[in-house]
Amino acid sequence: QVQLVESGGGLVQAGGSLRLSCAASNRMTSNNGMGWFRRAPGKEREFVSAISWNSGSTTYADSVKGRFTISRDSAKNTVYIQMNNLKPEDTAVYYCAAARVAYASSRYADYNYWGQGTQVTVSS
Repeated sequence: QVQLVESGGGLVQAGGSLRLSCAASNRMTSNNGMGWFRRAPGKEREFVSAISWNSGSTTYADSVKGRFTISRDSAKNTVYIQMNNLKPEDTAVYYCAAARVAYASSRYADYNYWGQGTQVTVSS
């Protein structure tokens, strides 16, 4: 079974940057995609970003476009998200997920495997 482990969360000031990593225990293939979701305190889960493993195509939630960048290292079965210009509203637990679809999906239902989450806190 696929295991995903997130790392890189922490406390940063508004305007700062943080990079999250997610390492998968299995080999990602051209039939896979990986993405990031987040859940802020008192709010429902929301999509953040995703990347396909074949072409590296990406998609982003409107709230993070221009600030966050998702990338992958196929050799390491790892996905990253570089988060710049962080805002207090970005505070959330960030979850990495893997999907068995060959595109960058924003659909929660497409994701079959989930990490434990890593806390990101942005202070004012």
